[in-house]
Amino acid sequence: MKMSEMADTAIKDVPTLNILLCYLLYKIDRPVEPEQLYEIAVSTELINYFYYQDSIDYLLKSECIALEKNKNGVESYVLLVKGRECAKELKKYAPKSYRDKLVLAALKYFAKLKYEQEIKIEYVPIENGYYTHVRCLDAKCDLMDLKLFAPDLTQAKLLGEKIMLNPSGFYGKVIELALSNKEVPYDLSDN
Repeated sequence: MKMSEMADTAIKDVPTLNILLCYLLYKIDRPVEPEQLYEIAVSTELINYFYYQDSIDYLLKSECIALEKNKNGVESYVLLVKGRECAKELKKYAPKSYRDKLVLAALKYFAKLKYEQEIKIEYVPIENGYYTHVRCLDAKCDLMDLKLFAPDLTQAKLLGEKIMLNPSGFYGKVIELALSNKEVPYDLSDN
């Protein structure tokens, strides 16, 4: 076996992938749109498109998962009883490192979706650079509307990416700084 083949961590058998996908849906315990599940699975670099598609086809045919429409008419995969049993009983046949990586990828994915609904970032060109325009949204109003200057688009996007890593932390730090801000004391001595 070549060294490059030994280093390849991609899953090459559909039965293991079936267990992993059932386990993922079991752990996150929510309906997942087909595009979302695909993006989560492939983003881990453990799963390629062809094996993924074979696994989804098998899981649908064997009634481990189903494609159902929600109240908004959006189709999503849901885990059925057979799939739940597969996840609980057969999880030990899929390596824990793969299970953990897949679930972590899903948690990050859904956190990113949530952040994107709560935080809006735009890059506004100005005469000598860009503004990174950050808006923290609430149901009825903007919690924060802030423009940060950057000399070019690359740096403006870097600011936006860093903010999106932890938007609530960014907002909290801005509020904390504003609330702890004090007037600079004056030195009244004759020195």
